[in-house]
Amino acid sequence: MPTHMKKIFAARLTGGQQFQDVFLVAKKSLAETKAGKPYLALALMDRTGEVEARIWDNALKFESQAEEGTFVLVQAVAKPFREQMQLSVTALQQVDAATIDMADFLPASARPLAEMAAELEGVIASIQDPPLRQLLQILFQGDTLARFRQAPAAKKLHHAYIGGLIEHTLSIVGMAERAAAHYDLIDRDMLVAGALVHDLAKIEEFDFSHPPFSYTDRGRLVGHLVLGVDLVRRAAEQVPVIDAGQVDRLIHIILSHHGQYAFGSPVLPMTPEAILLHHLDDIDAKMNFMAGLQAKMSGDGWQWTEYQRHLERFLYLRATGTEETEDAAGLSPEEPPEAEDAPVPPTPPVRAGKAVDQRQQSLF
Repeated sequence: MPTHMKKIFAARLTGGQQFQDVFLVAKKSLAETKAGKPYLALALMDRTGEVEARIWDNALKFESQAEEGTFVLVQAVAKPFREQMQLSVTALQQVDAATIDMADFLPASARPLAEMAAELEGVIASIQDPPLRQLLQILFQGDTLARFRQAPAAKKLHHAYIGGLIEHTLSIVGMAERAAAHYDLIDRDMLVAGALVHDLAKIEEFDFSHPPFSYTDRGRLVGHLVLGVDLVRRAAEQVPVIDAGQVDRLIHIILSHHGQYAFGSPVLPMTPEAILLHHLDDIDAKMNFMAGLQAKMSGDGWQWTEYQRHLERFLYLRATGTEETEDAAGLSPEEPPEAEDAPVPPTPPVRAGKAVDQRQQSLF
């Protein structure tokens, strides 16, 4: 039975608010100010998002209590900085995970999982090509299906919550259906099948058993594109009548859906279905990311966001005047203390066009 009942959530913090509550440590780093004084930089999270926090005094004392992946009871005051909130923490102590309600720290899709599972089943049943439908039925069953229903679609930037992967997949399927009806050259079954399997191996790429979401060893070493090929190949071995060229075209969609070599695709999209799927995937990721930015805005009317480095632009979004709980905007910047203890400025981001920065431009 949880004994720490959470009342203060990251997305609902207001300037000047003093509080004591439990957060999960998503990131931790020990840094120094220009004067050489150590301070602790933390990213604290709950199911509504992340907020940066700083411990300016007694940083060494609290460092051992704030290990990444642990839960901490913090005493802090929220301070606005550059239109985002940051916590000035005066004290913290680690708490036992058994004393908290995990639902307070695992963000989840707004769509009911049972509803999405039923929709997925209907989509697979709608595939007119029998071997391709059988392939999908073999893939989406048992433990694979159970993990697919729970997995996030990304670690942070888009659909980064429980149920995010199936939500993202079904969103693309919906667009794929309309696009296939619009363009005669599109093989509808192949496009929908590609939408269903393009990110399936993220169930192996991410560890989403507990927050914060992280990469598995296989995820980092191999990646979901290659892992996805393995899943499809193994399933295809159980469908003797499926055409080998058809399997290759489906695998091509998986391998090419990031669209560019710089974003991790070993091949470029070279079929109508692969090209279209890449753009639908990119659209859905960006729309979900912007919806998360919009959800954290306060007030009404059109507003500018902070500079989004991976998109290389500011975004102009219309605030709805309502407070949502999902936060896809990332971490807020640092707030400096008094002048003599100002932290060393971070290294400026690499500008667009430089090869070292190219992978940062993808939301995949």
